[in-house]
Amino acid sequence: MKTLKKIFPLLSIPFLTLLDQLTKAAAQSHLKGQADYPLLADILEFSYLENTGAAFSSFLGKQGFLITLTSLVMLFLLIKYIQIPEGKRYLPMHLSLLLIISGGIGNLIDRITNGYVIDFIYFVPINFPKFNVADCYVTVGMILLCIICFFYYKDDELDFLFSLKIKSTIP
Repeated sequence: MKTLKKIFPLLSIPFLTLLDQLTKAAAQSHLKGQADYPLLADILEFSYLENTGAAFSSFLGKQGFLITLTSLVMLFLLIKYIQIPEGKRYLPMHLSLLLIISGGIGNLIDRITNGYVIDFIYFVPINFPKFNVADCYVTVGMILLCIICFFYYKDDELDFLFSLKIKSTIP
């Protein structure tokens, strides 16, 4: 039963990843080669971009490196997800890692299949780099993770994060 409680939430990863992929397909279908589409004038618009780099266009054209790095980080996070202790207290930790993993996989799929990541959301007032739904997952997940690690959990409640030992969840 404990194993099912760990595995069942993992089913949200394909759902969230599919949602990301559907939004990118819609962006590619409706925005590629088109003028920017304002959602809120001078605030938020849809604007198609094929990003061959990572965050803020760093590591441009380094797809092999980015695919390898993302794959290793996703594997590491899945292992850490499995190590999260049971109980409602750790629900925020589960949620944050599920968001980060879903976003990472969404962008990883783009890198592998396209050789670039489709970005299409543009926040106009601060000229913020274009981003996508997967980036939102990662950003929200990381912010949540930072908040809960600094303000919600006690140091000893996070010991499992720094352990290299994988504990069996099978009774």
